[in-house]
Amino acid sequence: EFRRVLFRSVPFVDIFGSLFGIILSSPIMLIAAIAIKLDSPGDVIFKQERVGLNGRHFYMFKFRSMCVDAEEKKKELMEQNEMESQFMFKMQNDPRITRIGGILRKTSIDELPQFFNVLRGEMSLVGTRPPTVDEVELYERGHWRRMSIKPGITGMWQVSGRNTLKNCGNS
Repeated sequence: EFRRVLFRSVPFVDIFGSLFGIILSSPIMLIAAIAIKLDSPGDVIFKQERVGLNGRHFYMFKFRSMCVDAEEKKKELMEQNEMESQFMFKMQNDPRITRIGGILRKTSIDELPQFFNVLRGEMSLVGTRPPTVDEVELYERGHWRRMSIKPGITGMWQVSGRNTLKNCGNS
């Protein structure tokens, strides 16, 4: 029964792509995990509640690139948000980012654990970024169209200059 549900809900490309990604990036993930542990206290993996297909909540995995209390500190930094949209938070020289975290983010190594989200069927290899619960609370009717597809590890945001964009639009 589990196999039938798994293969029906997760496309083969996502299953094989995520398995291939996990196997190929395992040495990098091991080195990253050790570096994170040596650099700062706290868990190696950061889990954040996100909203996926049809509004389902799930925990997205990333390597921790910020201090342990980063979510609490974000509230204090909100007035320094460089995004024109209320849906995203981005700040140059964010003080919450650890030394190793800066490297992980520049190289996108912090995103590698999301292959496990794809394998679990919560995400796809390609799709929109899964929004946070806070972002979804601000959605208006037209924004919900985004919830009709499975979120992905990579998509237009990542290939369109995510580090230089100031407005995330409606996607």
